[in-house]
Amino acid sequence: MPLLPLRMLLFILLLTLLVVFVQIGLVSIAFDKLGLSAESAYLLLLCTLSGSMLNLPLFSLKADAAMPPRIPPELLRWPPFNLPPTAGKVMVTINVGGAVVPAAFSLYLIANNPLHPLQLAAAVIAVSAIARMISWPIPGIGIGIPMLIIPFIAALIATVLDPSQRAPLAYICGTLGVLIGADLLRLNDIRKLGVPFASIGGAGSFDGVYISGLLAVLLA
Repeated sequence: MPLLPLRMLLFILLLTLLVVFVQIGLVSIAFDKLGLSAESAYLLLLCTLSGSMLNLPLFSLKADAAMPPRIPPELLRWPPFNLPPTAGKVMVTINVGGAVVPAAFSLYLIANNPLHPLQLAAAVIAVSAIARMISWPIPGIGIGIPMLIIPFIAALIATVLDPSQRAPLAYICGTLGVLIGADLLRLNDIRKLGVPFASIGGAGSFDGVYISGLLAVLLA
């Protein structure tokens, strides 16, 4: 029995290393299709992983549901829970690794690829609308969305609209589509979740914003 915590810790460590190695491989393949070097892909992954620990406070919303009586002490050390809660309100934050980095890279792709503005707008609007329709609020947790549907849709839309630029277009509409449709357009639902904090892209490298863009490129 005394060895159980040590074995569990070792298992979690090995699982984390496996996930990192898999993500490195996926990132290398995906961003090679976007014309990035291996070094740039690793840098982007590093920014995502390190940024996953950082949540930036944006604003607060009036809560329409009762808040939990208290936050477990073991969570108070981690963002966004280490921010002071406001009574009767929900603090909305944005995760650097799960939202800021993918959105910034999308803007980089827009500036450095010959994408038609109308096709780009149509792709982002279409994916945002679908993300809004298939996402749903989970009381006490956050906004849920099926992980694999949006990447397939983003890759399909990008291939139909602009086959020659389908990889960057798939990443952009997959990333911004989830960010807009499942996060920004669901802000009103956050009031009803009964949580003191809500983080856009809060799952970091496991968040729908990050994963949708990555898988969309692999499928395009």
